[in-house]
Amino acid sequence: MTSADYRPQVLSCYSGAGGLDLGLHAAGLSTLGCLEIDEDARQTLAAGPHGWKVFENGDVDEAGRLLTPRRLGMARGELDVIAGGPPCQPFSKAAQWTRSGRSGMTDPRAASLGGMMQLVESFLPKVLLLENVRGFTHGKGSALPLVENYLREINQRRKTKYRLQVFELDAADYGTAQHRQRSIIIACREGTEVTAPVPTHKEKPLRAWDAIGGLEAIEPLPAMRGKWADLLACVPEGSNYLHLTAKGGGPEVFGYRTRYWSFLLKLAKDRPSWTLPASPGPGAGPFHWDNRPLSVQERLALQGFPRQWALVGDERSRIKLAGNATPPPLAEAIARSLVLQGVLETPTGFPDKAVLPVKRRGKVPAAGSPARLPKVYRSLVGPKKAHAGAGLGPAPRSIEEIVELDASVIG
Repeated sequence: MTSADYRPQVLSCYSGAGGLDLGLHAAGLSTLGCLEIDEDARQTLAAGPHGWKVFENGDVDEAGRLLTPRRLGMARGELDVIAGGPPCQPFSKAAQWTRSGRSGMTDPRAASLGGMMQLVESFLPKVLLLENVRGFTHGKGSALPLVENYLREINQRRKTKYRLQVFELDAADYGTAQHRQRSIIIACREGTEVTAPVPTHKEKPLRAWDAIGGLEAIEPLPAMRGKWADLLACVPEGSNYLHLTAKGGGPEVFGYRTRYWSFLLKLAKDRPSWTLPASPGPGAGPFHWDNRPLSVQERLALQGFPRQWALVGDERSRIKLAGNATPPPLAEAIARSLVLQGVLETPTGFPDKAVLPVKRRGKVPAAGSPARLPKVYRSLVGPKKAHAGAGLGPAPRSIEEIVELDASVIG
């Protein structure tokens, strides 16, 4: 930047694959440093084109004790934003399927949230921005009471006016070709009330075809694996295993509602994707309409990452990074809203409109017809018991059992 340039500055916590920071950057903000402990994520951030500093020790809890404004060449109150998405697994829906249930703030992965709040007190940023799954702010184990208590104490000691506002946003409403419900927490130092960003794509969301149709593969495409691999082709686009039940249009291979909803779930070209998982089992979708798992490149595109963004690590690690990421177009919409509402100063060259949503492609090709049931599965066809009803299904299982049952851990 030249001396005439101005970009509000961000301290990034739990930076992950960089989705939140990419969105803030697109809106004209500048990430001055990233705190992240995952080594593949750290290398991903360091290799990016924006020159973000990746702190040598990325532990947020330790940073809360040691990192000061002076170390970053600024005074207390000068920082514009502290932003981050704390580990979401303790608050996710998938945690409900474990024997311990959703552990929330009792989970060790959630403990570093205190470090982030220490950073808030040390820097006193104009804005605190948190992004997470809905369970972060709702239900048993929610982190909201703890965050509110921290801010209340900071306000008492520092004479600030931080007050939480929570928004439930769907990334598909802001130019991401994926339905992804997220809790967005915003607290302004001066107590300023803000409104949610105005949806730009709610009436006409981007489709999976817009994001990944015709996407040229940069590495070998993944193949189906597991017991049910050859069954995916028997499921129509936009459907799941329910097509192969008594209430579906195909042969009755499974009992109605006896499997996880994401089992054999296949994308429809003409609709947004469903939420991408971070650790999918072999039968857990969403899958590509070409009857295979999504590639890492396709997962990033459905999350709204720029085409040139690349993740470091083996395939499993990159799938996890992509699935846990904040959709950059959603982050861009939030940052633009904060600028337009006057909470943050207007960056130099602030764009007239969002730049990250992909362009809508032309006519969507017709969906292919489902395949005939392979011989290997035909002995399974016949009447099946349906799910017994709400509250009468299988008991929570261990994570190992979940993976065996083709579940997925949603990040």
